[in-house]
Formats: sequence, structure tokens, C-alpha cells
Amino acid sequence: MFREFLGLPLHALVVHAAVTAIPALAVLAVVYVLRPRWRSRLDWAVALLAVGAPIVAFVAIESGEELSDALAAKGYPQDALDQIYYHSQQGDWLFRFTVALALVTLAKLVLDRGHERVRTLPPWVGRVLSVLVVVLAVPVLIYTVRAGHTGAETLWQNTF
Repeated sequence: MFREFLGLPLHALVVHAAVTAIPALAVLAVVYVLRPRWRSRLDWAVALLAVGAPIVAFVAIESGEELSDALAAKGYPQDALDQIYYHSQQGDWLFRFTVALALVTLAKLVLDRGHERVRTLPPWVGRVLSVLVVVLAVPVLIYTVRAGHTGAETLWQNTF
């Protein structure tokens, strides 16, 4: 299911969505919590990214595993497979941090919307969620770069 799309490895296609949606979630979620005046303009975009970014990250991981298995079956050199494994570890961490950021961001959005059930929460809950959004955005951005760099390095080393 996650192997190919129109004859191309799905991973090669979906990583472009991942390196766009995941950092966009991190940046817009931070802007959302730090700029209260902009919240009404950003809330839907942030909500869509909070739902979409983890899905894109999941598809990137699954398609990457399919690609890795296909390369191993074709007799790819072990040192290259080791590099791919290291790249996949970076992607796994990115997925974990992305899911955490998405959940905290969605909680902050729900809290800010003032739904009846959350109105009774103490005011410090919103501040804690805001801090968590900013804190989680940092490793999301770091692991986006690390996963992307290790993947590109594996693919393009010794090519130029």
C-alpha cells in the first residue's frame, strides 16, 4: 500500500509533503500561541496542519520502510542500509514529536475556542499548553532537519 505511486517510490514523493507540513505546523503553532491577535486568522490553518502533519509523517515512515525493504531485497550494500536505518530512526523521533506537538496544539485550540467543558479549567492550563507548544516545536524542527539531511545524504553522497 505504501510502496509506489505511478511507478515511483511513494517515499520519494511524500517526503516533500512532510518537509513542508511538519515545519509549517511547528512555526504556525508557535505564532498562534505567541500572537493572540492573529489567532482568529490562524486557527483553521493550525488545526488542519495539526491533523495533517502527523498523517503525512506516518505515511513517510511507512513508505520509507517499504522502500528500505525493497532495497534490501535487491541486495543494496549493507553500509547503505545502515545509513537508511539511521535515517529511519530520525524519522521515528520526528513522528513522535510531531504527534505530541499536534495533540498539544489541538488542545490549545479547543481551550481557546471556549467550549463549555473547558471553561471550568484553571487559567494556568492555557499557559502550560502554550509553553508546551513552543517547547515541542523545537525538536520538531530539529528532527525535520536531521531526518531530511540523513535521507538526502544517503541518497546523494558520492553523486557529485
